[in-house]
Amino acid sequence: MDTKIIKTLVKKEMLDVLRDKKTVIMMLVVPILLYPLIFIGAMQVVAMVSSSMEEQNYRIAVEAEDEGAILHELTKYDDEWRDKGKESQAATDEDDGTDEPAYTITIVDPESIDDYEIALQNEELDVYIRGTVQDGRLQYDVYYISSVTNSSYAMNIVMDVFDEYQEELTRGKIKDAGLDIHEILEPIIYQNQDTASNEQSLGSLMGSILPLMLVISLVMGTMYPAIDTTAGERERGTLETILTLPVTNRQLIVSKFLTVAVIGMVSALLNIISMGGIAVYMYKVLDMQTDVAGFDLGKFYPAILVGILTIFAFSLFISAVTMCVTSFAKSYKEANNYITPLMLVVMFTGYIGFIPNVELTQTMAMIPVANICLLIKNILVFKIDYMIIAMVLISNIAYAVFAILFLSRIYDSEAILFGDGKGGLQLFERRENLQKGGVPTAADVWFVVALTIVLVIYAGSMLQLKFGLGGVFGTQLIILLVPLAVVLYTKKDIRQTYGFHPAGVRDFAGAFFVILGMYPFNIVISYALISLFPQSADNVVTTFSSILDGNVVSVFLVIAVAPAVCEEMMFRGLIYNSMRAKYRVSVAIAIVAVLFGIYHMSLVKFIPTGLLGLMLCYVAYRTGSIFPSMMMHFINNALSVVVSYYPEKIEKMFPILYKESMPVSDALIFSGVGLVLLGIGGAMLRGKNVPSK
Repeated sequence: MDTKIIKTLVKKEMLDVLRDKKTVIMMLVVPILLYPLIFIGAMQVVAMVSSSMEEQNYRIAVEAEDEGAILHELTKYDDEWRDKGKESQAATDEDDGTDEPAYTITIVDPESIDDYEIALQNEELDVYIRGTVQDGRLQYDVYYISSVTNSSYAMNIVMDVFDEYQEELTRGKIKDAGLDIHEILEPIIYQNQDTASNEQSLGSLMGSILPLMLVISLVMGTMYPAIDTTAGERERGTLETILTLPVTNRQLIVSKFLTVAVIGMVSALLNIISMGGIAVYMYKVLDMQTDVAGFDLGKFYPAILVGILTIFAFSLFISAVTMCVTSFAKSYKEANNYITPLMLVVMFTGYIGFIPNVELTQTMAMIPVANICLLIKNILVFKIDYMIIAMVLISNIAYAVFAILFLSRIYDSEAILFGDGKGGLQLFERRENLQKGGVPTAADVWFVVALTIVLVIYAGSMLQLKFGLGGVFGTQLIILLVPLAVVLYTKKDIRQTYGFHPAGVRDFAGAFFVILGMYPFNIVISYALISLFPQSADNVVTTFSSILDGNVVSVFLVIAVAPAVCEEMMFRGLIYNSMRAKYRVSVAIAIVAVLFGIYHMSLVKFIPTGLLGLMLCYVAYRTGSIFPSMMMHFINNALSVVVSYYPEKIEKMFPILYKESMPVSDALIFSGVGLVLLGIGGAMLRGKNVPSK
């Protein structure tokens, strides 16, 4: 690859990007100016709010049968707070003659209040206390409004008063009984000893906040240059000019990626410097205002070095991903819309740093965004595992390479580069402007998938909790009707979209042997996954058992027939045929398999259902019809129902299925049987003429 050409292209891309004021603002203004202002401003606001709350006058009304006891305690508490306020003023400002307390309590006569609830709602009163005698004991009810800040704060003051009053009465009764107060109230002495160093405490605090802010700022830093070098250039009409030059697509995409990656790294470095400056500032302020032992900032240098390396690796990954996303957009505005879901995914994944007891395992080290957040969190508390660090770095670089390769394929496709009309979102177009025929666009399909999954999670879960087996059927109707409504609205060809083409006897026979061959393989895989994730497996069994509350016929209809129709129409019909119109067959099948595994929302079921979805899609491809895959889906689910309803008979016939673990010899036998059956089914399907796209 000619490096001279790449250097020239990078220089050109850099000049184009840096001419955009938005990019410069996101690179320089946000990290250098905005972050310090946000942190310092937030600290000032918190201090002002706290000071304001402590300088309020809180109005409390008391109506109690206690001979004025609680009134006396409130007055005493108020006087004590006034004395503390005077001492604080004397200590902090000797020349200031004011001696105002932090807050005051005003006792309101309850007879002056017609209705305490109205008074609380109108904020004429902050707290109303009612005391009555119940079974010889005083019972106080404290009325307040939690949604009103002053009322909530006044309630906390009242609770402190009650705690002190109760302790005082308790000590008095023990003393009157002639007992030792400390022996009764404090039979043991204990105190906590935090062995964490000051550096670890500071690192723990920073480790929860900084990773999320860093990954979000990196997405924002790479977002605008990525948009400018892809959708922006397409909108300006300069991309066609570049493609007429003697440069290859790979040189072009490498130069664009290097431009975005360099800007991302600079943005990352500026973010680290800015946040580091904020941390040093907070440390200096804390050091001047408190007597706690200082922090040795030198101990953070290794963590900072590793953090910079990981952030740079993440910059490569996120730059490639943002370019992949924005490359599908035809305009700057459309690219901004495409970036929004990516930003949301990064934000939600970045919150993993706030979740307690989430460890950076070897598995987590392979999950993008989460691995960066957890690694930064770990190194800030000096948990350094070089193997994990290497895995995080290598995985991010590997993902970046895969994204670049995918990006190069995008630029190799003129249909995707210049827009072929097959990927646009037509669902929100006016219906009279849509043409009849064809299959839904890829954008429409992705929207349908997202909408359907959300409805299944919320509406489907509620239906299943309320109606059990009937709710499962309702969930299947959601999977059927939501995509069908989109197909009808966009005037697509139902027969072509769902693959309603005739299939012969040989098609069904081949599909039958394929599903029988898949069953042994899925049993072997399920045993392996159950041993790795036993808790997830128990949840699956519990969930499935909870819906088997009807007679066997209704269960067969809901568990076997309904998914065979509804899920197949969505996955092997709508999704597969729409994706096949846009991508190669192998890519379309892979997308459907992954989505089918994700749809079942179980770690244990992801691989088996994904493989099942792969084979169902392959059969739909080989036969050119959805009907054989429907039959396969029905057989698979029907076997599960039979096993659940007649476990004793199945155990007598196939005792190997009920062992706690599967020996290697049994796994090999099952795999061998599965291969033979798959071979028979594949041979029967191999000669089938597949309809063209």
